[in-house]
Amino acid sequence: MNRRRKRRKLKIKNIIIAIIILIVLIIGTILIINKITNKNNDTKKPTTIEEEKEENYSLSMIMAGDNLIHSSIYKDATTSTGEYDFKPMYSLLKPIVEKYDIAYYNQETILGGKELGVSDYPAFNSPQEVGDAMIDAGFNLVSLATNHTIDSGEEAILKSREYWNNQKDVLAVGSYSSFEEKEKENIVTKNNITYTMLNYTYGTNGINVPENKEYLVNVWPTDLTLNDVENDTEYQNYKEQVKKDIEKVRDKVDVLIVAMHWGVEYTHEPTAYQTDMANYLASLDVDIIIGTHPHVIQPITWIDDTLVIYSLGNLISAQYQDDNYNKMVGLLTSLEINKTVKGDTSKITINNINNELIYTYYSNWRNFKVIPFSNSEIAKYLPDYQSVYNTYKDIVLEYDNTLGIENCYQCN
Repeated sequence: MNRRRKRRKLKIKNIIIAIIILIVLIIGTILIINKITNKNNDTKKPTTIEEEKEENYSLSMIMAGDNLIHSSIYKDATTSTGEYDFKPMYSLLKPIVEKYDIAYYNQETILGGKELGVSDYPAFNSPQEVGDAMIDAGFNLVSLATNHTIDSGEEAILKSREYWNNQKDVLAVGSYSSFEEKEKENIVTKNNITYTMLNYTYGTNGINVPENKEYLVNVWPTDLTLNDVENDTEYQNYKEQVKKDIEKVRDKVDVLIVAMHWGVEYTHEPTAYQTDMANYLASLDVDIIIGTHPHVIQPITWIDDTLVIYSLGNLISAQYQDDNYNKMVGLLTSLEINKTVKGDTSKITINNINNELIYTYYSNWRNFKVIPFSNSEIAKYLPDYQSVYNTYKDIVLEYDNTLGIENCYQCN
């Protein structure tokens, strides 16, 4: 009886052992199969993590200088009906300018309009039809803060501001009708790139801006006759205001442009004030600095990643011609703004900088016309254009000869 029990126990024990061995074999087989399957699946997965998609956007930009409307210019623009038509003066410029996404110029004289009475130097007031011609030519970015902004008083500024506020798709800055308008953030979006412009003038020809109406014109005061920048207290104090203006918009736009009405008239070399201002603005991460007021061309250069155009010269004027045509030859500077977006980061670069000379022709104070050097008409209106081109090419590239100056009709 005992033997039977022992044999039965042994049989049960062997069955249990066999079951355990079978379970172990099954589990092992499953693990091996899973390992092989996972290995095969792993070979199908990419060996590297897919890179984030990069997106690229671009804007083209062109810049022109002082639109200085003397009486001979608005007289020449007077039609048989007594109206004004300035468009023919810019007709050769239009095919160039209208191709660009952003087209800047400086409206040197206030567009108070003919209702207030048009006037010449020293207290300018210009017909608003000037603005019509510029918009027709393709310009859509305008600086208004100049030493002549307040020439014809507050009423002319308010009329000017009313005019510009009624222009669709045109950003005009530097002179305003109220503090509220001055403080408005004027941000433009084009091709997925945002930009804005700030604008300041060195002064207003000794005419005081009315107290508590500083919005009428943005002033960053300087005494241009001095070179002692560090000890110019008023100038240094205004740096803080400019810094606040910049910090208010810097992180809200991809591209920040500052238009500066600065420098000494008829000099091709930037002053100590200009270079100090330029370095200060560059330290605040301004992308492009556009200089006007000297009425002649000054060099272009880089300060770190900031492009500095010290002076574009005149766009149009009736200033006297001299042997070098220095007040009649201005500059068109063009460039490309590129934005690269990758994930949560974006980067702005400025490329393809080029420059072209323009010439204001007139005869006996009539027949005013702006002529690009790339147009074959230049040979007719300025026979020694090759010599003039060589002179101003050297000035433009004085600080940086890697920047381009081309588009001259048959120039070497």
